[in-house]
Amino acid sequence: MTTATGRETLGFQTEVRQLLKLMIHSLYSNKEIFLRELISNASDAADKLRFEALAAPDLLSEDPDLRIRIESDKERNTITVIDNGIGMSRDELVEHLGTIARSGTAEFLQQMTGDQQKDAQLIGQFGVGFYSSFMVADKVVVESRRAGLTVDDGVRWESDGAGEFTVENIERSERGTAVTLHLKDTETEFAEPLRIEALIRKYSDHIAFPVTLATTADAEKEPKIVNTATALWTRSRSDLTDDEYKEFYKHLSHDFADPLVWSHNRVEGKREYTSLLYIPENAPFDLWNREAPRGLKLYVQRVFIMDDAEQFLPLYLRFVKGVIDSSDLPLNVSRELLQQNPELTAMRGALTRRVLDMLGKMAAGEPDDYHRFWTEFGQVLKEGIVEDRANKDKLAKLLRFATTHSGSSKQDQSLDDYVGRAGKDQDKIYYILAENHATAAASPHIEGLAAKGIEVLLLTDRIDPWLVDGLTEYEGKSFADVAREGLDLPDGDGHLTQDVMDDEHKPLLKKVKKVLKDRVEAVHISNRLVSSPACVVAGKSELNPQLRRMLEASGQTLPDSKPILEINIEHPLVHRLSAEADNGRFDVLANIVLDHALLAEGSQLDNPAEYVKRMNSLLLELDSDAGSG
Repeated sequence: MTTATGRETLGFQTEVRQLLKLMIHSLYSNKEIFLRELISNASDAADKLRFEALAAPDLLSEDPDLRIRIESDKERNTITVIDNGIGMSRDELVEHLGTIARSGTAEFLQQMTGDQQKDAQLIGQFGVGFYSSFMVADKVVVESRRAGLTVDDGVRWESDGAGEFTVENIERSERGTAVTLHLKDTETEFAEPLRIEALIRKYSDHIAFPVTLATTADAEKEPKIVNTATALWTRSRSDLTDDEYKEFYKHLSHDFADPLVWSHNRVEGKREYTSLLYIPENAPFDLWNREAPRGLKLYVQRVFIMDDAEQFLPLYLRFVKGVIDSSDLPLNVSRELLQQNPELTAMRGALTRRVLDMLGKMAAGEPDDYHRFWTEFGQVLKEGIVEDRANKDKLAKLLRFATTHSGSSKQDQSLDDYVGRAGKDQDKIYYILAENHATAAASPHIEGLAAKGIEVLLLTDRIDPWLVDGLTEYEGKSFADVAREGLDLPDGDGHLTQDVMDDEHKPLLKKVKKVLKDRVEAVHISNRLVSSPACVVAGKSELNPQLRRMLEASGQTLPDSKPILEINIEHPLVHRLSAEADNGRFDVLANIVLDHALLAEGSQLDNPAEYVKRMNSLLLELDSDAGSG
């Protein structure tokens, strides 16, 4: 190796500096995972070289046997992870080790509290790969040469994690990458061969390439192969333990937590493939970025082809991690060819059903685990009702809701639970859309239903307006929005038509409509109110208010729409309104009744200042009446 050239000092990306500070100073209790992360990176590098060699076989010619080598030096207190995989050029080294090219990083960092224990848990959820080295090392040196480049194209990267790193050109005869950790004085255990061997067996036994261990004390001996070096998904399920499945998931996803559940299956016959699918415990930080990389890791005949093969599962299952290994796809398959492959449609359908069946079994057999899943991924799963009509029935059984029966904001009630509690004469599933649980639970719209003991779904997720548009019925019961006109209640109340209810109070309704003509479409007597004086409802063909507000907030221009006002003729305030029909106070009171109905529904008043003026006027008049009395 000759004298290094082109040395320069560069600064880490801001996010990297923040993350390194957390890593170095955190009390993360599972520091040993650094070795798993480095071996996983080395395995990925070997996979990528094997894939590139399909088109350029010369890349493998200088050293065709792919492997990973661990070297420990107790005297120097170092551990080195070496691979002969794809390697990195100078630009790639700066890009990969100086930045975090991952969506959700800013959101992750915003959640940091300063509490070391809590922050350490977040670090584990985020997954930090290479940067976990700084939990145990006070200096890290990376030397690499990309496959296909010359000996003179080697590069060295070095940092103590304090905010800067140096990079320089070197001569490097070996293809691939070597990561050397200069261990902290408090972490000498990780230079012990027995400790290293135990960690390889614990975390990386499933790696499909030989992982060997060598020490400076036994330099003359042949390095010992520590792992089984067999792709885990190719082994029989009966030969695998739960711990092996869990560790493979962590290798695959770089997640620190165990998966909630997994499914390992081999399909034989007309088409042959093996799938290993995992449901994570925690949602990734980029879950709501529909453009973020997603999908399964694709192999063809155990040869790695691509990460994030999104064609095998629909977008609403983007949280699923796993491997698909096909015997039928060509080795030179690309993303474009996958889109055109006729086998893909059948495989996609089968894998989607397998994930939904996995969730269904969890919901039936492990309800606590399923609630954890729903809390993390429920809103994403709801997208399937709109996007996947073929599996709508399976998805509907997996949905969970907060309802008036549960009495809490916890979404733990299924549609089967609801239908099982419904009365024999109830042919509808009633729901209300609201901005939040408190607004939904206190809504005037559900008073009549509550009085009759009729359960209502309380829908507060942003996806819910689209959900109920796609889910029109379940088990023969149609869905009914309790905030729309013409609400049909069981027990015969629905047979009392709106016209019949309105006719008895036509003069009052006509006068209220005249006062509010610029603000409401119509005024009716309500059959849904019990303790509130009024509510506003949407017409049968109108957008519901929640969806209208979301579309307007996104910049869409919508045609003007006015609500329908319903009044509770039994309420004292409406009695007062009727008594004021012949004086000027009527107009003020009618507008206030509407204002309060809009506020209870969650809408913003068009003119809050006018509302305040009306309230002040009314309060002064009431005070005057009390004084004169």
